[in-house]
Amino acid sequence: MDPQDPDPARRLLARNAQRAGLNPIPKGPLIPALLAQAERSVEEVASRTGVSVAVASQHLRNLRAAGMLMTRREAQRVYYRLADESVFEALRAVRSVGERRLAEVERLIRAYLHERDSMRAVSARELLELLREDAAVVLDVRPEEEYRAGHIAGARSVPLERLEEYLCDAPEEIREKQIVAYCRGPYCVFSDEAVRLLTGKGYRASRLLEGFPEWRAAGLPVEE
Repeated sequence: MDPQDPDPARRLLARNAQRAGLNPIPKGPLIPALLAQAERSVEEVASRTGVSVAVASQHLRNLRAAGMLMTRREAQRVYYRLADESVFEALRAVRSVGERRLAEVERLIRAYLHERDSMRAVSARELLELLREDAAVVLDVRPEEEYRAGHIAGARSVPLERLEEYLCDAPEEIREKQIVAYCRGPYCVFSDEAVRLLTGKGYRASRLLEGFPEWRAAGLPVEE
């Protein structure tokens, strides 16, 4: 793990992977965690992890041989996805062990995510209740391609870098309802940054405690 890597999610995933005896790509997220958001081609995985196509392809083949991934072919490209939800559950179990047992993980969480203590957060069940009452607007602040691959039912795609632009022409209900932002998972800071921006502009905003993969794994309503 690169001690200078500023991305908390990437550092935490790498440290947890080492704990589990896995071999994360240097300076890149653990591949199954990346694929928990959406299926990816070999080229996309290489681009997002900062390694060569050959290295990414080898990692993907190894994970497929281990039964963790499945593939589909489209023309000359091969796309990889998690084999099933049990793979994500295994990732979550590794993460949980790291959070409980590794002092460095605890230190990184405190260093990067300490501001969360002052942010309002809602659980999945609380969000469901808000949606039933038509009392919330849900913003998916992940990259748009991840939204297209699957998202919380009724959520609007507003990637973090476009949030300020979105607010300039946002419908009036954005002011009237509670905004709940979500992203990739507990270590992702996109929703933290979104809530910080929204509350700074006077909106009532909260973050979802976990991310889309956890929501989907719980069998809650999704759209693709």
